[in-house]
Amino acid sequence: MTEAVQVRQVIGELGIPGVIDVHTHFMPREVMDKVWQYFDHAGENYGIEWPIEYREDEAQRLTTLRSLGVTRFTSMIYAHKPNMAQWLNVWSAGFASENPDCLHTSTFYPEPGVEDYVRGALGSGTRIFKVHIQVGEFSPVDPVLDGVWGQLAEAEVPTVIHCGSGPLPGRYTGPEPVRQLLKRHPKLPLIVAHMGAPEYAEFLDLAVRYESVRLDTTMAFTDFMNKLAPFPVELKPALADAGERGDVLFGSDFPNIPYPFVDQVRALQRLDLGEDFMREVLYGAAARLFS
Repeated sequence: MTEAVQVRQVIGELGIPGVIDVHTHFMPREVMDKVWQYFDHAGENYGIEWPIEYREDEAQRLTTLRSLGVTRFTSMIYAHKPNMAQWLNVWSAGFASENPDCLHTSTFYPEPGVEDYVRGALGSGTRIFKVHIQVGEFSPVDPVLDGVWGQLAEAEVPTVIHCGSGPLPGRYTGPEPVRQLLKRHPKLPLIVAHMGAPEYAEFLDLAVRYESVRLDTTMAFTDFMNKLAPFPVELKPALADAGERGDVLFGSDFPNIPYPFVDQVRALQRLDLGEDFMREVLYGAAARLFS
């Protein structure tokens, strides 16, 4: 049975239209190549090999993702230095225009002019932003970004934020900077990438405290991630509650994963939290958020 058939079988059994994946990466070719080169050295960086499962050209990756029953997806781009975000946003706007099933994605970085180009991105129809605190090496409470967060809170446009300390801790990773951010902007819509690994408990708690905070499942619960940052069994009741509230969204990290896409779906099934949980995570919660 092919991978696509396996995933579509789950979709059919659950009676949902498909999967909405809020954490997929489509980037300019030169940027994607550099990302893949980084993961080629994961053994040195993380102490574990990270072979890219879907190392294909863009057209084939799109075909593969759609064949898996993914009805909506993102082009997670992120800037790690000044004068990069605007260029990425222009590229991503074009990509979304050519692929209407892609949720128009943008990014930002703490730099002069950031409020202006975020305002422009919102005006052009951006549905979701992505920032990577670890790779970008910046604080989410950098004063330069305060106006940006204010714009996003007012517009109710979510940001996928890689802020957990996995796979490697950074100067600004962990829950405390995000707590500070949410104290300033309590209605800010955030989607914590990778369930906040390894600080699962702290980020699940933030989702309880703040109505606009959600988490994505990206790589969480898989055999691969459990070697790096296992999800504590005692947190399953909190996870089930978060899923019932619609605070858990499906993310895969396609194509930059070292295992098949179906493994993420099977990992969710192994949690044994019921079909309603699966329906919400795979489709329902994101469908409402991006309706």
